[in-house]
Amino acid sequence: MPTYGNGRRVAIVAGVRTPFARSGTSLKDYSAIDLGRFAVAELVQRTGIDGAAVDLLVFGTVVHSVVAPNLAREVALLPHFPRTLQAYTVSRACASANQAITDAADQIALGHADIAIAGGSESLSQVPILHSRGMSDVLVAASRARSLSQRVATLARVRPKDFVPITPAIAEPSTGETMGQSADKMAKINGIAREAQDRLALRSHQHAARGLDDGRLSAEIVPVPVPPACTDMLATDNGVRRDSTYDQLASLRPVFDRQYGTVTAGNASPLTDGAAAVLLMSEDTARALGYAPVAFIRSYAYAAVDPGEQLLQAPVLAAPVALARAGLTLRDIGLVDMHEAFAAQVLRNVQGLASKWWAERAGLSQPVGEVDPERLNVLGGSLSIGHPFGATGARIVTSLGHEMQRRGAQFGLLTVCAAGGMGHAMVLESAR
Repeated sequence: MPTYGNGRRVAIVAGVRTPFARSGTSLKDYSAIDLGRFAVAELVQRTGIDGAAVDLLVFGTVVHSVVAPNLAREVALLPHFPRTLQAYTVSRACASANQAITDAADQIALGHADIAIAGGSESLSQVPILHSRGMSDVLVAASRARSLSQRVATLARVRPKDFVPITPAIAEPSTGETMGQSADKMAKINGIAREAQDRLALRSHQHAARGLDDGRLSAEIVPVPVPPACTDMLATDNGVRRDSTYDQLASLRPVFDRQYGTVTAGNASPLTDGAAAVLLMSEDTARALGYAPVAFIRSYAYAAVDPGEQLLQAPVLAAPVALARAGLTLRDIGLVDMHEAFAAQVLRNVQGLASKWWAERAGLSQPVGEVDPERLNVLGGSLSIGHPFGATGARIVTSLGHEMQRRGAQFGLLTVCAAGGMGHAMVLESAR
């Protein structure tokens, strides 16, 4: 049986997350650091792991704080850990938590660590707003002034246009195209109908609602007090629409291409606040400490496409590599979990895995194959649950591992698309 790394199997021991809340709602007063601390503290409490035994903590985020850019280190300064715990932050757009997990897993596989915590956090309610370049230049010059009169004269150079702030945009620096515009383009190029997108979005809400109500998803969530009074607790994802209908989704207008587009607020993932974390160990360490692993990381891969082509298509190139490294084919996979940035992107990725043309681009003679819709995103996904950029990957790893156990699936495949034309795929192997 192929083994990950140098022969040391990396076990996913446990995972936990905060509720995922639409930005500007229940969790808006928490920073990404706050949310990350909620998730990691709960992970330590639930597992009973000795904080002093943790060798490293790796966290992903996308919108970095300008005052605390190493989010992971701030999370690691929880009282649960010694101050000497090494911690660092990674960023691979929407696959940032996946990057954190594979970084930590690599250290375990190499024998450089035995126990690690990895995950990610994002507060899209607290996006840094930057000064214009003109304002920045004046403020820097004023700080260097040697007298009050010089400082006043420097500040007098400020013009009305300098007060216009720079807000981050979810757009590609190389193309100027937003993710939503890219998803619309993918839908048009590949003939993905609006109806198919809306029905996938409805399915996501229905499956996620079922998973929250029957405890499969809610068991992974740590309730969080809602500021400012903190007398109420948010214990569930607030973006899941239990009463959503196809007619409601079909009535929404396109957001990006208002005349010819098919991407709407209903078939796109919402901006979201939240955090998620997983506990990783070498198999021997987990067994020695009495932990029953949820799953093992069998393999993973990353890939990229030209951002100006089909921005969200790279998982189609990463998946066959991850499967090949695992010594498996799609027929061996019991469950597939695709990050749902947009319904159009999921449907196009499914098309791509069955495409001979994309197979040839991946260096294969035959396509990966047709994804069984009954095995795809059985607990919903980002369209309903939400998408805190830096955290989603850890949510998927946790939920997929647990659902594999429940269904007796030996192998699971997860994929994540990311800005910059990047993609990630990982194969999990059940531990039971």
